[in-house]
Amino acid sequence: MNETLDDAVAEEAQAETAQPEAEVESAEPLQELQPDASAAAMAAGSGGEINLDALMDVPVTLSVEIGRSKLPIKQLISLNQGSVVELERGVNEPLDLMVNGTLIARGEVVVVDGQFGLRLIDIVSPSERLKKLK
Repeated sequence: MNETLDDAVAEEAQAETAQPEAEVESAEPLQELQPDASAAAMAAGSGGEINLDALMDVPVTLSVEIGRSKLPIKQLISLNQGSVVELERGVNEPLDLMVNGTLIARGEVVVVDGQFGLRLIDIVSPSERLKKLK
């Protein structure tokens, strides 16, 4: 009887240890995730064309900056009609064309049909724009 009890316990132990092995063998192997070819091409910057048509109707604000000046508040509140504020830009220096507050180009003032305009002399390169942001 002891032998049968011992045999039963031994068989049960073998079954428990054999069961996980069976599960491992029957489990499906893991598959590697492979990115979509088009996503990989865009991530690698392989020269795929980007469609900018959706951005063409987005409104932006253009402004021309004549110059700047720093004043203490005491001077600012003492300004009256006819006061002159001196700017930190010379008469012959080009004006700044700003797009949404970012310098994009420089130019000179022209008059077109009785209205002011700006003739562009210099376009600011993207690398120069990035330098000014830092």
